[in-house]
Amino acid sequence: MKKQTTQNPSNTPTYTGQIIKSLSGFYYVEEKESQAIYTTRARGQFRNTQTTPLVGDFVEFQAENPHEGYVMKILPRYSQMIRPAVANVDVALLVASVTEPQIQPKLLDRFLVYLASENIEPILYFSKMDLTDQASQEDKERINQFIQIYREIGYQVILSTDLDENLNQLKEIVANRTMVVVGQSGVGKSTLLNRLLPDLAIETGEISTSLGRGRHTTRHTELHDIFEGKVADTPGFSSIDIDQLDKVLLSNYFPEMRAIQDQCKFRGCTHIQEPKCAVKAALEAGEIAQSRYDSYLQIFQEIDNAKPKY
Repeated sequence: MKKQTTQNPSNTPTYTGQIIKSLSGFYYVEEKESQAIYTTRARGQFRNTQTTPLVGDFVEFQAENPHEGYVMKILPRYSQMIRPAVANVDVALLVASVTEPQIQPKLLDRFLVYLASENIEPILYFSKMDLTDQASQEDKERINQFIQIYREIGYQVILSTDLDENLNQLKEIVANRTMVVVGQSGVGKSTLLNRLLPDLAIETGEISTSLGRGRHTTRHTELHDIFEGKVADTPGFSSIDIDQLDKVLLSNYFPEMRAIQDQCKFRGCTHIQEPKCAVKAALEAGEIAQSRYDSYLQIFQEIDNAKPKY
């Protein structure tokens, strides 16, 4: 027996639930009480207000049966990602492969900045660690040093070879929360999800030898039940738009900079040309990684050069 929350004048039952999948104009909503799945469409009012329901949205919807319904209202969101388009995310498992394709530090840092700007907790998952067995000692040291940078900053890091040992930790993080798995194409998101949820049998793809990146295997965003919470599988992508962030606040999204920026001589220091800058001093002392500072500079310049969007 499905619990009816309210009734509209035409006596069509109104329920509350969460959108768990969006595909070809249909929104699949899990009703809050019964957890039954309803197939719905969005009312025309959303087009008039240029509002699009997203996977993860909590909504009010009307339906006389599980196969025909309409989303009537989107309830307030506490977080929203634009790419991938998903709402009400608590934590992001950010997947980066150590090889095939190789780690791209600036892209990884862009993801971290974007997640921080949306108040989404990041967990770094370095995939394909088993493939480093055949790597040269120099490459192994480079990869380990790179991973260590993020651990020292304070990011939570999980290696693909240590996933089983960290499952209990991951369960605690995801319980009663929504986690999204993100990363560029081909880094192993589908492989990871298949390990976490074997029944999904998500298609995995090969790496394009001509492009040096993965082919998209996930074509839509969908929420799945996991560890008493939910996880979103999302399409892969190779770039993320952050040029609308406030450049003045950018250093707040770099934890190692945020921790010491109050020690700069000038308030509102950009950490680029100002004298007596604590961040630049830490960089010279080797306390901030050059790769992270380079990412900061690139993003700062991108924001500074961006044209306003209306």
